[in-house]
Amino acid sequence: MRIAIVTDAWRPQVNGVVTTLGRTAGILEARGHEVTIVNPAGYRTLPCPSYPEIRLALRPGRRLVETLESGAPDAIHIATEGPLGMAARRHCLGQGLRFTTSYHTQFPQYLSKRLPVPEVWSYAWLRRFHGRAERTLVPTEHQRLDLVEHGFGNVVIWSRGVDTALFRPLGRDFLDLPRPICIYVGRVAVEKNLVAMLEAELPGSKLIVGDGPDLGKLKTRFPEAHFIGYRFGKELARHLAAADVFVFPSRTDTFGLVMLEAMACGTPVAAYPVTGPIDVVTEGVSGCLDEDLAAAVERALALSREDCRNAALERTWDKATAEFMSHLARADGGGALFDAALVT
Repeated sequence: MRIAIVTDAWRPQVNGVVTTLGRTAGILEARGHEVTIVNPAGYRTLPCPSYPEIRLALRPGRRLVETLESGAPDAIHIATEGPLGMAARRHCLGQGLRFTTSYHTQFPQYLSKRLPVPEVWSYAWLRRFHGRAERTLVPTEHQRLDLVEHGFGNVVIWSRGVDTALFRPLGRDFLDLPRPICIYVGRVAVEKNLVAMLEAELPGSKLIVGDGPDLGKLKTRFPEAHFIGYRFGKELARHLAAADVFVFPSRTDTFGLVMLEAMACGTPVAAYPVTGPIDVVTEGVSGCLDEDLAAAVERALALSREDCRNAALERTWDKATAEFMSHLARADGGGALFDAALVT
């Protein structure tokens, strides 16, 4: 099958959307499918406000249409709601092509933290964007229910996986900091609610792995924390495996892949009982959820690292990709949706 995935988020960005699309495309190609990732590379771009590392395609319509028409995809998936996603949607609607979309970011909550934009306005725009799709794919059941409650239709689950060969138990002595070590990995930005972790009275050390627009002011405000910038690949895995607990303070993520990566390393998760952690963490097994983040950390420290690892082993990219494939629609409108067996 020829599959086109249109995304405004792509490498060299480092985030859950890019990881998910990259792993999915890789597995599809390994199964013999032809995958085209339509992304900002090669387009004129401008930096996204407050996210300068994200480059948004400028007036991509004509070139995007040429790419889709020359590739003649059997299925089109629009992964993001940015300029490329909007251009792909216009093309599909104009040509009578069926397509699917996915919802990766709680955009209404994110936007309201930065600008005085009521969430109801954002949800109205998103309903319009996704409303003509055959399916809108979300990573968790709680996210599905949230969108349904906000008037979205045809919302289905596309789960996530973790690379358990890369993220695995490794030497605990890799980090030389007072224990217990509470680690955070991700973007250092307001929507990640990192201040909640940094203000919490946690034992031992707070280790922040990542970068972003709030890094400078947080380093000044919390000098006792250890800010080390981004780490990738095996080096990231070694940091996660050496920590005692992974703290996930975000209240706006739809999933949080890094929680699975921590669990795969044997490190339990402490988080709030909100969308994302509720569907990823098994309470008392792979982590603890509590409105009191310090209490969640205290309980998580007592959990079995082997149990954390075993919980992550159940989440594979092969299973997640089979779900993705099963939801795709034939662009020409003929026949039924693809069968998940096509990628097994």
